[in-house]
Amino acid sequence: MRVSLFATCVVDTMAPRAAWATARLLERLGHGVTVPAGQSCCGQMHVNSGYRGQAVRVVANHVRAFEGADVVVAPSGSCVASIRHQQAMVARRAGDEGLARAAEELASRTYELSQFLVDVLGVEDVGASYPHRVTYHPACHGARVLGLGDRQLRLLRAVRGLELVELPGADQCCGFGGTFALKNADTSAAMLSDKISSIVSTRAEVCTAGDASCLMHIGGGLSRLRAATGTVHLAEILAATDDTEEAVS
Repeated sequence: MRVSLFATCVVDTMAPRAAWATARLLERLGHGVTVPAGQSCCGQMHVNSGYRGQAVRVVANHVRAFEGADVVVAPSGSCVASIRHQQAMVARRAGDEGLARAAEELASRTYELSQFLVDVLGVEDVGASYPHRVTYHPACHGARVLGLGDRQLRLLRAVRGLELVELPGADQCCGFGGTFALKNADTSAAMLSDKISSIVSTRAEVCTAGDASCLMHIGGGLSRLRAATGTVHLAEILAATDDTEEAVS
């Protein structure tokens, strides 16, 4: 299968290893991967901040960049949730029915990484090896908007050498929420403090999740505490093998 990788702006800017890992993983599973050069933001930041009119051009660029793609895969539940639940709405409210239909059609071929692996490819054991004690944070958009359920956990449980430790209060938000962390900094910091306390209590070497934005927020808090736990994107763990283990950041 030919897969078009949507790297997302946060991954491209702050966590490029997650995009590289996604490509390596899919290629290891026998699929060709392309990275359309015209891709940019999905528009989530604009929509969530109230700039729906300005988001229309961003949505149009996204649809144009991935036009003709057989399937689009992204290492981000947050961005895929926006593509599926916001893009067509934004276009339709702006009166552009053609763009809305094109966005809906593209959304039907767009998957978060674990969705693609489990639902489309029917794979849970991707041949990964990662000999570390790991705890897992189910990022909000993937859990609540996409309904990922235990897909990411099933993939982690199949990784050789990985010791998966349950995270207390796993379903509680880490406090990032995009611009929420900027506009409501005190509340965000308090939520992060609770999440970090839970992570540290597991004595895990690594906290993983399917969204780089949450890991950036969590990782910043852990580093300020000089905690022994690092953060690694789910894609990096799944791409790791006995020969090419990903580093803990």
